Amino acid sequence: MLTIVTNRRAGCCDGLSRRDFIRIGSFAAAGLSLPTLLRARAQAAAQGRATRDTAVVWLWLGGGATHVETFDPKMDAPSEYRSTVGAVNTTIPGVQLGGLLPKMASVAHYMAFVRSFSHRNAGHAGGTHWVMTGYDNRLADNGGLPTHPSIGSITARYRGPNNPRTGLPTYVRLNGIYADGAAWLGKAYEPFDTSGQARRNMDLRLPADRLVTRRRLLDSLDRLRRDIDAAGLMEGMDSFEQQAFELILSDARDAFDLNKEDPRVVERYGNGLGRQLLLARRLCEAGAGFVTIHYGGWDMHGNIAAALRNRCPQMDHAVATFVQDCVQRGLNEKILLVITGEFGRTPRVNRNAGRDHWPALSTLALAGGGLRMGQVVGESNAKAEVPKTTPITPQDLMATIFTVLGLPLDLHYYNQAGRPTPMITDGKPIAELL
Repeated sequence: MLTIVTNRRAGCCDGLSRRDFIRIGSFAAAGLSLPTLLRARAQAAAQGRATRDTAVVWLWLGGGATHVETFDPKMDAPSEYRSTVGAVNTTIPGVQLGGLLPKMASVAHYMAFVRSFSHRNAGHAGGTHWVMTGYDNRLADNGGLPTHPSIGSITARYRGPNNPRTGLPTYVRLNGIYADGAAWLGKAYEPFDTSGQARRNMDLRLPADRLVTRRRLLDSLDRLRRDIDAAGLMEGMDSFEQQAFELILSDARDAFDLNKEDPRVVERYGNGLGRQLLLARRLCEAGAGFVTIHYGGWDMHGNIAAALRNRCPQMDHAVATFVQDCVQRGLNEKILLVITGEFGRTPRVNRNAGRDHWPALSTLALAGGGLRMGQVVGESNAKAEVPKTTPITPQDLMATIFTVLGLPLDLHYYNQAGRPTPMITDGKPIAELL
């Protein structure tokens, strides 16, 4: 059993901070061996529950990104409502994005922008919980624990914690988000934390005096494998035992190593968020099903135009590069990029030249996943205050993601009280995207 303790502090206006305590154990310690897991996966496939080879990259704009200056600039509105950074035309006729997103505008035909995404919780933790899990939690901003599992954990529960072909974790987080865990689904379905000890344990760090011992161990494993093959025992083993044997010795960890990537591609993505999105693409190619990235700093109560000039350019470059890269590799049919946060910002600029919390309209954009791109879904009213068309809810987003991942919309799991609990109660996939 491995215990990891990490500290994270969120730079939001409510001073939110939290301490994560993660335990990672082996399958056997949890009473679930790798061969048993693989058998269960095969039985699910035989029963018509085979999972799709699709993945989600969840880009979280922590703090609550403004919907006006990102994807709904409203340049025809009165000056106190319209985008403070202007607007830029996109490759979708008649559609504009915020003026600091020119690169995303150039790939807009590969994206879809939702302008009627809405819920009713204006708290950082509460809004995050609602979007991450599909359920409201009014106690979240008063220190309450998450009450429902995140979409990533549900994916890991349905598909299994690891990809049966490559051994890669199904659910990976590059940095943490409140309510991104498994809640009552259990620790086995928590995200694999790339910033913690679990990731570092994949790398070898041994002093020189232990290197000879390690080499002898590897040589012994190689001889064992050759001996097994030479004796014909591999063919006689249970097929799932054989698959487990292969996974244990796999090179799945290479997906985490950007040194394995073409240096020209690494340079094109750039640093910071770009490197994280590149890593997410590699992980999804290698078999991960859900990867989360937290790109915070969007809680802009004052001087929003200046603050946006600090956050938007990096996101603009990284997202546009990721979208282009996925299209060029044919991965836009497999990987769905979701860009969202806990809420939007007040339509009217406040007296500090900033915008405050506003859950009635939230930022949401998508790219890929085999969905219909090159469009705007939904419409806000003239001042970007509320949806003018039917609101799209967090559960609608959740149902859309389920559809991409091949999860049934009526999926149920037993909660801590032993009751069958639906993962989605009233959400429906966004019809325009299908």
